[in-house]
Amino acid sequence: MRHDSDSIADSHGRVGVERWIDGDATREEDLVAEEVPAALVYNGFSHAVMMTTPQDLEDFALGFSLSEGIINEARELYDIEVVDHPLGSEVQMRIAGERFAGLRQRRRAMAGRTGCGLCGVESLEQIAGRPLGTVDAGRGALQARALSRAQAELHARQHLFHLTGAVHAAAWCGLDGAVEFVREDVGRHNALDKLIGAVAASGSAFGDGFVLMTSRASYEIVQKAAAVGIAVVAAVSAPTGMAVRLAEAAGVTLIGFARGERHSVYSHPQRIH
Repeated sequence: MRHDSDSIADSHGRVGVERWIDGDATREEDLVAEEVPAALVYNGFSHAVMMTTPQDLEDFALGFSLSEGIINEARELYDIEVVDHPLGSEVQMRIAGERFAGLRQRRRAMAGRTGCGLCGVESLEQIAGRPLGTVDAGRGALQARALSRAQAELHARQHLFHLTGAVHAAAWCGLDGAVEFVREDVGRHNALDKLIGAVAASGSAFGDGFVLMTSRASYEIVQKAAAVGIAVVAAVSAPTGMAVRLAEAAGVTLIGFARGERHSVYSHPQRIH
């Protein structure tokens, strides 16, 4: 069952709202983004339950699997099926036996530890062991004007945001700034995972473009990008200090405050001309 990115009916709902303007209240109908639990199940084994917008769940599952190091290549995910339940969705996947064995070993090592809020991490010590690639220094060079082009194109393609105002977007852009894929979600990390999945499914090379996020650039945004070899990450808001340090170590060009013709490059500025 394919949750097509162009079909967003299940991703928002209608609610009644009392709207106040200049001291006067009116009863109106408003559109709100939906979020549902999605269980990620590998070879019959439930690994994680994520709160996500119920759209592009196949892309989300593939992207999550890649960015979290569960699989190394898209072809290691053999089958995927989304099964809807009254309380949410279950994404059932079949992955290569070697990768599944590694996943089970990781879960055994995590047993009994307390959570720190990062996807797939249950202790502070595990943060250093998360998948992190070193991006090829020769990939991802682009001209500054590509950033402003990408922003303009992305704004026009944030369909769910324009309906609800409640979701983040992640865009995959060619080095000329042309937007090729857009994925939206209530969670910025989820939006990026959906985008990574869409790019991987298309067969495009991660070194031949850049990511534009409509959010701040946090540690996990950089970690997920570096894990799959994305060379440039641009965000419309600020980066965190940990994100900057990680980007510098991983060879990722991290851009913040990308707004119109203005932006700030926090790491590896040699890629931007």
